[in-house]
Amino acid sequence: MTMNIETLSVLFPLIILLIGLAFTVLIDPYIRREHRRTMLVISVLCLTLIIQNYLDYVLTIGTPRLMLRTVCSIYGYSIRPVILILFLYIVLPNGKRWYFWLLAGLNAAVYLSALFSPVSFWIDQGNHYRGGPIASSCFVTSLILLICLLIQTYRSRRTTGKWDVWLPIYVIVMIVASIYLDYRTKEGQQPISFLTIAIIVGSVIYYIWLHLQFVREHEQDLMAAQRIRIMMTQIQPHFLFNALNTIRALYVKDPPLADKTLENFSTYLRQNLESLSQTELVPITRELEHTRLFTEIEMLRFPNVRVEYQIEDSAFTIPALTIQPLVENAIRHGVRSCKDGLVTVSTVREDDAHKITIRDNGVGFDVKDEEAAEGSHIGIRNVKDRIEQMCGGKMILQSEVGKGSSVTLLIPDRNEKMQKEIRK
Repeated sequence: MTMNIETLSVLFPLIILLIGLAFTVLIDPYIRREHRRTMLVISVLCLTLIIQNYLDYVLTIGTPRLMLRTVCSIYGYSIRPVILILFLYIVLPNGKRWYFWLLAGLNAAVYLSALFSPVSFWIDQGNHYRGGPIASSCFVTSLILLICLLIQTYRSRRTTGKWDVWLPIYVIVMIVASIYLDYRTKEGQQPISFLTIAIIVGSVIYYIWLHLQFVREHEQDLMAAQRIRIMMTQIQPHFLFNALNTIRALYVKDPPLADKTLENFSTYLRQNLESLSQTELVPITRELEHTRLFTEIEMLRFPNVRVEYQIEDSAFTIPALTIQPLVENAIRHGVRSCKDGLVTVSTVREDDAHKITIRDNGVGFDVKDEEAAEGSHIGIRNVKDRIEQMCGGKMILQSEVGKGSSVTLLIPDRNEKMQKEIRK
């Protein structure tokens, strides 16, 4: 009776833990469908592994049932690598996995040979387990899968949090330690193997890891969407205010020119109203058209300012309202007070990136002071954030007092693919 209570004290918490895990996975709306399916299969297989462990433990006591114990052992040795493969499904959701299943199939074939050959293992007449020449197949297979799991987990660190990656690594270390403990444990000493316990606890940790990934991705999406909305709200009224003020001033001085400017402004609104509110990438040609319409109005306000375009690369996409705010910043803070102010917008293709440069011959500034007072230059900061968030680009800001400034945007050639991933 004491033995039964001790056994139950080991089995009951594990079974309750697995049932709770399966139920939580079922009702969790934030886990992806493929991950939910994988976690449920892991839970079921872990439950069968508990049953197999307990049955194998019971069969070591009393009347020998050699065939039943052989079949029970075959199942245990075959199913453990399968669970490790399912852990790989969580870390490597879209990778090639057929060779993992080939490895697991070979491992199962090795132990199935115990039905007619002692090459892997056999149960002797005294009801004792005896290992054959290739009895360690399960441990070797598991070790290979654990190494693959460790490599894939390490690679996933770029898309996970700084400390999140240590959760699956902890599971791997725990499983390796449990294999060693099982190797040192004598036959029939415990109803559940250390490896089974480690796999069950590891399943729970992997669920926590999955949930942390979703929470982190969800928070990043919300922050990115909020930043973009704020950016668009800040930029749109600013440009509209300047344009309307310019047109109003022109109606006093030159009504025909005011009519033409108003027509241009109307064309801008008709062609670019959608781009003002969208958060997806737009063709560079559309952004350049937007910028030209803006600069035509600005050059009417400041006759001493010229804006020139040197466009050699126009086959890529960028975030909406990227170039115009930089040109506006160059005019307002750089060349507006110069006698012959010049702003140049150029695009070229360099290696695997598209390079956009906005250069002016204005008053310039101290870059270090600019970075320290970044809050006073919202346009530059907004463009930098959107370039990084939406297409993985980079901004390079250069300036020298009295000699002008330049802003370089480097857009990687993979920005279209990245945009699709962001939308997912």
